[in-house]
Amino acid sequence: MALAKLTTFAMVGIDAVPVEVEVDAASTGQALTILVGLAEASVRESLHRIERALLNSGYYRPTNRMVINLAPADLRKDAAAFDLPIALGMLAATHQLPNQDGDGLAAAGELALDGSLRPIKGALSMAMSAAARGCTKLLVPAENANEAAVVENLAVYPVASLAEAVGVLTGSFDREPAYVDVSSLFAERRIHTLDFADVKGQETAKRALLIAAAGRHNALLIGSPGTGKTMLAKRLPTIMPTLSLAESLETTRIYSAIGKVSSEQPLHAARPFRAPHHTSSEAGLIGGGTIPQPGEVSLAHHGVLFLDEFPEFSRRTLEVLRQPLEDGMVTITRASAKVTFPADFLLVAAMNPCPCGYLNDPKKECRCTPDAIERYRGKISGPLLDRIDIHLEVPAVPFEELRGKAAGTGSAAMRDQAGAARERQKHRFGNSATMNGRMDGKQIREFCKLAPGGEALLKQAVEALGLSNRAHDRVLRVARTIADLDSSDAVEDRHLAEAVQLRSLDRKYWGREK
Repeated sequence: MALAKLTTFAMVGIDAVPVEVEVDAASTGQALTILVGLAEASVRESLHRIERALLNSGYYRPTNRMVINLAPADLRKDAAAFDLPIALGMLAATHQLPNQDGDGLAAAGELALDGSLRPIKGALSMAMSAAARGCTKLLVPAENANEAAVVENLAVYPVASLAEAVGVLTGSFDREPAYVDVSSLFAERRIHTLDFADVKGQETAKRALLIAAAGRHNALLIGSPGTGKTMLAKRLPTIMPTLSLAESLETTRIYSAIGKVSSEQPLHAARPFRAPHHTSSEAGLIGGGTIPQPGEVSLAHHGVLFLDEFPEFSRRTLEVLRQPLEDGMVTITRASAKVTFPADFLLVAAMNPCPCGYLNDPKKECRCTPDAIERYRGKISGPLLDRIDIHLEVPAVPFEELRGKAAGTGSAAMRDQAGAARERQKHRFGNSATMNGRMDGKQIREFCKLAPGGEALLKQAVEALGLSNRAHDRVLRVARTIADLDSSDAVEDRHLAEAVQLRSLDRKYWGREK
């Protein structure tokens, strides 16, 4: 009997933390298997499953004392992915498999009673962690192989059963590492089926969303039912820059952590668009649970989070959006751990002007009372509104435009404009991470200087609209983006005037006009 060691991983949020599996089989002693290393119930219960999988795969269960240690001992382990490494360690410790210690091996997988392997969560993060640790081989269930194979400098072997895993390690089973052509995958998945050219009219709304995409500004669309708010929002990702490989990996591993990556689409090559229902809970939107899981704000990372029927969301749920909107991440604290999920998304919200939806509609009469309208709008707090840069009214499209044959502005042209504006920002800030919509106070003072006429216009707007300090900064950020779209180094009066116009609904809809 001997001591066997190999590497596996424990998921903490979306990060895979290396865990060393040590299996010691004593030559004497009572027939007993002891598992130590802060294993939770799902891992402790796996011992019975592993023993039956060993027997049903043609191996024997040793009849002496066996100790299994999962290190580090202070890290909680709670996943079925430990099955495969524990089983391989038991086989190596009992000389049914040559000891794999020191050859750069890592493994993860859940065993069924018949020895077959079931897919696991977090395979991409595990592969990234394995490569960073210097591992050369990773064994994962066949369903997770493509997901893990996008990581370079790591041989990922898809195995369908415990017997196949042993065969790969001994060389008795000829299995090539999985291979994914990332370039081809990106080319296939970047093709958009939606286009802004499909939207008749609404050129003002398209312009506002172009500004939002160019500078990463959050937007609120206000209009009666059927004016095209959802149609516009769904097309916003088509004018945003294509995902880089680094962004794609970061987004994909969030989905991987909750088991939402398919073998046919191992990478997210297009920016995500998430549209949770207004009945979503706080945990569903932000993330949470006994074992913290990412919510919709994290699933929208590097993409668009669309909240339709904005005032119908629970006010408490909406208020927790304030942290990710400011920080680009969500921190969830539990008694046992604190987990941080990335949540850098572009927020687009949509709402009706009143409960019935037809206030100021030219064709339908609104029957809402003033009190009902005030209560409806009051569901959205001022601090949350201040974090939304663009407030836009979306009117109904006239019949002539709706039935006209003239093509509207398409996504390709808008994407080129947004891309050019982003290149100016990249040059200005020296990196692609900082955008106008994320400028801090120092950057606003440096890059958003106004001429005397602009100072007077901004003062008038702040006083007339009752803008807060935060809203004041957001007007300047939007003006800077408009100037970039205009290829202008200076923020001119006309750029500022358009930015103010995109917040003029503050007075009309939120009761700030005295």
